[in-house]
Amino acid sequence: MNERLLQFIWQHLYFAKEHLFTVKGQPVIILSQGVLNTNQGPDFLQARLSIDHVLWAGNIELHLRTSDWDRHGHTGNEHYNNIILHVVWEHDLHEEQPLPVLELKNRVASSLLNRYYELMQQKSFIPCSELASTVPEIIWSNWKERMIAERLFEKNEKINRLLNATNYHWEETFWQMLARNFGITVNADAFEAMACSIPVNLLAKHKNQIHQLEALLFGQLGLLNSEFKEDYPQLLKKEYQFLQKKHKLQQPSCLISYLRMRPSNFPTVRLAQLAMLIHQSHHLFSKVLEAENLQNVQKLFSVTANDYWHYHYQFDEKAAFRKKQTGMGMIDNILINTVIPVLFAYAEYHNKEQLKQKALLWLQQLPKENNNITSKWEQAGIEHTNAFDSQALLHLKRHYCDDKFCLNCAVGNKLVKNNRL
Repeated sequence: MNERLLQFIWQHLYFAKEHLFTVKGQPVIILSQGVLNTNQGPDFLQARLSIDHVLWAGNIELHLRTSDWDRHGHTGNEHYNNIILHVVWEHDLHEEQPLPVLELKNRVASSLLNRYYELMQQKSFIPCSELASTVPEIIWSNWKERMIAERLFEKNEKINRLLNATNYHWEETFWQMLARNFGITVNADAFEAMACSIPVNLLAKHKNQIHQLEALLFGQLGLLNSEFKEDYPQLLKKEYQFLQKKHKLQQPSCLISYLRMRPSNFPTVRLAQLAMLIHQSHHLFSKVLEAENLQNVQKLFSVTANDYWHYHYQFDEKAAFRKKQTGMGMIDNILINTVIPVLFAYAEYHNKEQLKQKALLWLQQLPKENNNITSKWEQAGIEHTNAFDSQALLHLKRHYCDDKFCLNCAVGNKLVKNNRL
C-alpha cells in the first residue's frame, strides 16, 4: 500500500461503505468524500460526513498508519486545523486520538489491490500491455483528447518562454521554434541557439540573396571556420566574415553532431533547406494563420535547397546527384512539432476558438507517426490512425506509463476499478 493508492481508493470510494465505524465504534456516513487537494495541506477538502449522528463539514487527511500524523509533523500545523476525519490504511496506535480515525485495511477488495500490484510490477513497454486493448474505445477516445490538451499546453510553456524573450514577437518566436525543428532531435538546441542569434529583421534584409542567408546560418553555427577547397563554401565563408563584422554577430557556442544520422538529415542539408524556406517565404507565420486548409500549409514548407546541395551532403565532399527537397515526412514533422503548437498557443493567447479548432483538425488530418513507441502501442492492440492519436500516445507513454502513474490515467483507472467490491 502507498498513499497515492489510498487516495485513489478514498477518492472513488472503492471500499465497503456499509456499516462504517471509526476505530472507537462511532458510525460514519459519507455524504461527500471531498475534493482531492493537489496543493499544500490536507489530502481532501470540503468533505461532508455524519460521525456519531452529527453532521460535519471540513477536510480529511489520509495516512498509511495513524502514527504518521505525528511523524509528518501535522500536530500544531494550522493547515490541519479543520480536519474532521483521519483516514488510515492501518490503525497502529492504542492511545486515545484527538480526531476520529477510520481504518480501511479490511474494507478494500483484494482483487483491486492485486490488479494494482500487478500493474506496478510489470516490466513491459507499458504496465497494462496485456490489458490495454480491453478498455472500451470511448475511454480511450476521451483520454486521448485529454493527452492532446496536456501536450499542447506543455508546449505552450516553452512557447511562452520564447515569447517573453522576444517581447511577444510571434514571427520571431516562430522562427526560433522552426529552426529548432530543422535541427531534428540531435541538433535542436544548436539550431535554436543559432536562430536566437539572428533576428528575423536581419534575415529579412538578406532574404533575397540565398548565399547570404546560408552564410548567416552556417556561419553562426561555426560550420564556415574550416579551409575549403571548393568555390561555394569559400564564397559563403567570405560573405559570413563580412556580415558578421557588419552586424556585430556573436557566434553561439554550439556543437553540431552527425552521429547515427542519415545523410538526408545532416545538419548541413537541413540548414540549406531552412535557408531556402526563408528565401522563398514572406511573413511565414502570418501565412499559417491565414491558411484555410492543411494542403496550403504543407505547400509553404515544400522547398528544395540550392543547386550546390544537389551534389553535396557536406562542404567539399561531392556525392551523387539528388535534389535536397523537404519530403512529406519532414513537412509533417514540422507541422506537428512547430506549426500546430504555435498556432494553438496563438489561439489560446488571443482567445480565438476557431484557430484552436483548426489546429486540432490539422492534427487529425495528418498521417500517424511511425516510430518505436507508436509501433509498440500497436503491438499492445492500441491502434492509431492519425497524428492526433500518435501525439496523444507519445504523451501518455512519457508522462504516465514510464512512471507508472496508472492511478492518474483513465485507462489504468478502468483496469483497477474492474475488480472493486
